[in-house]
Amino acid sequence: MNRQSGLGLPGLLLVAALVAVAALVAFKAVPAYVEYATIGRQFRALAADPGLQSGVRADIESAFARRATTENITSITPRDLEITRSGGGLVISANYAARIPLAGNVSLCLDFHPSSAP
Repeated sequence: MNRQSGLGLPGLLLVAALVAVAALVAFKAVPAYVEYATIGRQFRALAADPGLQSGVRADIESAFARRATTENITSITPRDLEITRSGGGLVISANYAARIPLAGNVSLCLDFHPSSAP
């Protein structure tokens, strides 16, 4: 008689639990990465705006605040912007952390550093 081999019920439950945990982490982390990409895109757009090249900090913060409201950016505020001039151009960056609760007292902490620099 041939002995059957394969995935038994306990193995199937273990694989299903691992897939469920991976899916939970992915579904909760993806919005933070989408917001990070949006912030970077807005920084590059602001840095390329000819009207802001010689602008003061208040003008750049105001322009970012308008874009942040439109794009629903909630992780950073205009006061969090680091604005420098490099090579005759504007460089806008920020540092922030996104804390994502997973289950109970377990959280995922992601550090982001978006910048308009290439």
